[in-house]
Amino acid sequence: MNIKVKDLMAKSVITTMPHKTVGHAQSIMAKNKIKSIPIIDSEMNIKGIITSSDMLQDLSETTPLSHVMTTKVYTIPSYSDVHIAARIMRNHHINHIIVSDEKKIVGVLSAFDLLKLVEDHRFVMKNEPTPSKKKSKRE
Repeated sequence: MNIKVKDLMAKSVITTMPHKTVGHAQSIMAKNKIKSIPIIDSEMNIKGIITSSDMLQDLSETTPLSHVMTTKVYTIPSYSDVHIAARIMRNHHINHIIVSDEKKIVGVLSAFDLLKLVEDHRFVMKNEPTPSKKKSKRE
């Protein structure tokens, strides 16, 4: 499979800043029907991510995102194979990975984006292992 992250990622990324509020993020997510928002600083550097899962906590709408955002953000270059992104997402139990170039956001890849491979049948099933033709030494 030679499908690259750039082939599946969302290229238009909505971002926000750490000083914005939970209410602000909730309204952006609802309006744009998205499940995550990367959090950046004034130089467009990635500072964190807020996801719909983070919003499940009992939070005031006036809580700054800096208090609830996840600061350990996993990133991947756009030229990487999608199986690498899938492995990172599975191993770290995350549903979104930021696509970056020189520490700047160029896209977001979600678990739903990866499902497009299955939906479009653009994946290759691995063959079952072939039985060994070697004779056992016990015979």
